[in-house]
Amino acid sequence: MHTQDDHAILRARDFWAALFLMTVSAFFLWQTSYIPLFGDNRAGVSGADWYNSAALVPLGIFGAMFILSVVLLVIAIRAGGAQTALQAAGIGWDAREALRFSTISIIIGLYIFGLVPRVDFVLCSGLLITALIYGFHRGLPQRMIVATAAVAIPALYALIVHLPRAEWNDPHDDDWITLAAWVVLSLIALRGPRDSVSRSIPAIAVMAPLILVCAMAFGFRQNVPNRGGLIFSQIEYHYYVTLRPLWRN
Repeated sequence: MHTQDDHAILRARDFWAALFLMTVSAFFLWQTSYIPLFGDNRAGVSGADWYNSAALVPLGIFGAMFILSVVLLVIAIRAGGAQTALQAAGIGWDAREALRFSTISIIIGLYIFGLVPRVDFVLCSGLLITALIYGFHRGLPQRMIVATAAVAIPALYALIVHLPRAEWNDPHDDDWITLAAWVVLSLIALRGPRDSVSRSIPAIAVMAPLILVCAMAFGFRQNVPNRGGLIFSQIEYHYYVTLRPLWRN
C-alpha cells in the first residue's frame, strides 16, 4: 500500500522524468528538422513527396514522445510533483534513484549512438525493449545493472570494431553478438518471477520492432537503418521475392 509520501515521491520523479524526456525529444525534433520534409526543388522539379521523406518516422516517434512527456508533466504538476521536486523534499534521490536515472541514460545513449547506426534495427530495438522492461519495471538495482551490461556489450563492440559505421554487407558479427545478448537477457528475464510483465517480454520485444520496421519500410517506404542487417535483409528479400509476387498474381 502506497502512503501519501510515496505518492509524492513518485510524482516528483514523474516531474523530473517528464522534463528529461521533453529535452531529449525536443533535441531530436530539432535535429530532424534539418531533413527536408517536402523534398527539395531542383530546376523546378520536386525531389520527393512528403510521405517519402526520411523525416516522417522520426517526426512521428519523437513528436509522440514529446506529447506524452507534456502529458506526464501536466499530471505530475497537478498532483503536486513539481512542488515536491522544486522544494527538494521527499524526492528520494538516493543511490538507487541515481543508478536508475544513469542506467536508463546509458542504455538509450548506447542504443542511439552505438547500435542503431551499425546493427540490424530489429535486433537492437528488441534488445532495447527487453532491457528497459526487464531492468526497470521492478526497480531492482541488480536488474538495472544486468540490463545495462546486456546493451553495453554489443554496442561497445560495434563502436570499437565498426567505427564510424558498419559495412552492412560484410559478415554480421555485431548482429550476431546483439542477437546473443538479446537471447541471454530474455532467458534471464524468463527465469525470474513469472508475472504478467515477465511473460510478455519476448512477445513485446519481437513484435514491436517487427511491426515498426515493416511499417517504415513497406508501408511508409522510409529508409530503415541498416537495410542489410541480419534480420531485415531476410524480411526485405522475402517481401519482394516471395510475398509481393503472390499479391500481384
